[in-house]
Amino acid sequence: MSTRLDLAQSFPEAYKAIMELEMKIQKSDLTPIHKELIKVRVSQINGCAFCLNMHTQEALKIGETAQRLFLLNAWKETQLFTAEEKAILQLAEEVTLIHQGGVADSTYTQAVAFFGESYTAQLIMAVITINTWNRIAISTAKDI
Repeated sequence: MSTRLDLAQSFPEAYKAIMELEMKIQKSDLTPIHKELIKVRVSQINGCAFCLNMHTQEALKIGETAQRLFLLNAWKETQLFTAEEKAILQLAEEVTLIHQGGVADSTYTQAVAFFGESYTAQLIMAVITINTWNRIAISTAKDI
């Protein structure tokens, strides 16, 4: 598949707005590991090879282990992730798959219990942002 249009050139105002959102996420209180776990898991769900390639490399650079990345798609079946990380991953999956019933009250309540409202808001925005990047990369046939 050939690369399609470049949104940064074709619609620079909108692309700039998304980049500004990304910069807000980068400057948020989210830990680097939390950000990369979200980006990798959401990209797995969405099947975005470009983002998976980028964010697995980034995760490794900041100290994430290859074993945890290999098992991220089976996070519910392993003890390699903390209870807090599992709450993040559950929230990320439910926001990404919003059409399957939304975010459960129990998922939201658990996230707020672990992290408080401000951090939970940042988690949700991080999930929304990587979903946006996945959709851009896939719809424009961004290649690795």
